[in-house]
Amino acid sequence: MACSSSTCNSSGCYKEYEEEQHKPTTRTAVNGGNGLPNLCVKCKSSEPVCCGIGGDDARFCKDCFKTNLYGKFKQAVSYNATITPGDKVLVAFSGGPSSRVVLQFVHEMQYRAQKNYDASKDKSLPVFGVGVAFIDESSIHSFTSQEIEKAIEDIRSIVSNLAPPSKELYVVPIENIFSSDISDGNERLKKLLDAVSDVSGKEDLLIHLRMLSLQKVASENGYTRVVLGSCTSRIACHVISATVKGQGYSLSADIQYVDSRWEIPVVLPLRDCPVQELNTLCSLDGLKIVELLNGPCSGINGLVSSFVKVLQEENPSRECTIVRTAGKLTPFHFNRIPEIHDSNVPLATRRRQKRQNPKPDGSISSDSFCPICNSPVNKSNLSSSLSSPEGHRISDIFAAAACSSCQFQILPKEPSLMEQFVSFLPQSLITRAKHGDRGDFSLLREQIQDFLLSDGDDEI
Repeated sequence: MACSSSTCNSSGCYKEYEEEQHKPTTRTAVNGGNGLPNLCVKCKSSEPVCCGIGGDDARFCKDCFKTNLYGKFKQAVSYNATITPGDKVLVAFSGGPSSRVVLQFVHEMQYRAQKNYDASKDKSLPVFGVGVAFIDESSIHSFTSQEIEKAIEDIRSIVSNLAPPSKELYVVPIENIFSSDISDGNERLKKLLDAVSDVSGKEDLLIHLRMLSLQKVASENGYTRVVLGSCTSRIACHVISATVKGQGYSLSADIQYVDSRWEIPVVLPLRDCPVQELNTLCSLDGLKIVELLNGPCSGINGLVSSFVKVLQEENPSRECTIVRTAGKLTPFHFNRIPEIHDSNVPLATRRRQKRQNPKPDGSISSDSFCPICNSPVNKSNLSSSLSSPEGHRISDIFAAAACSSCQFQILPKEPSLMEQFVSFLPQSLITRAKHGDRGDFSLLREQIQDFLLSDGDDEI
């Protein structure tokens, strides 16, 4: 067909062909440039339905996307030996996409272990146990009784619909850490939160109380691990908010795969998984989530969350960059799983754990912890007036031993209000403050391990 352009020198126009040749390269070039239809970049056989973080075009099929995400989880678990055959794991479930995915992945890992156990002849490797804990915070939120009952019923349905092995569900009101009497515990919880005027401090205190509740459930029911669904996106927000709040010294303690400063070690197997990918998996697999219990943050935490969201929109890999950069900080000596001496655990697992655990000379040692949030505290920043907890009022101990963030955001400034605030605290916090920092002697034990006598050497 002739072209109406005055610059055309041909009786037959090839302008349309040239325009086609100069069009942007399509996804077929990515798949080899040989004219193949758009296929998954991994298996090269199925049609892609979703993308990895940071892509607008679909790159992975459903199976490859799930395999890739599960691989990140499995690598975090295996590389750091966070879950072993002899463990009893408690999964913290809030109803959001992160906790829903970590529950699903832990279940799949347990299901495969059970199949291997059933198929083996010697039955040498036991299957680790799994429980689920939901901390009920309805007493401090404006939910109707019908809404919270529906949410809890949905959570029960999610857990019960998982294939065997069965998993026990613990629905624990957060006020249980104050008193066995629900009404008394509820009253103390509300008075404690009302005593904190700072919005960010109130949110942070609630996070600390939630962790105490999880530890209480795990300890009372014989669990050896607490699994959190903290993902890349949440950890990236924590990195910035902790820096803003003056928690730089203790930051590295909160972002590692393992945190053994608690009585029951806490593990973060989704540290390398962005929330965008977790949401995509929930959508693809039809994993039910409970939106009611996942409200927005406020104060500093809300501002940081909005700020990171803007950064992520500008550069989809920004959250991963924040976490990777913070990961270069030196971990503490408790950011490791305690040494495994159980003969039921495979030798390869024990060797891998010993190899991957940070060496004593490559980690920070700290034997002082904040009595409120349990963050490691630099002793040089503590009040010199408190050399020993004995002989001091409990309010003075909290005021002198708390980290700078808790002193500024949570603790009252007036002495009379301070006394009242301490009277509302859970007994476990008061006991820990009274006994002082006993420290973790595992580091010292490792340093003198070569000089210790074994059980059979005392007769020589």
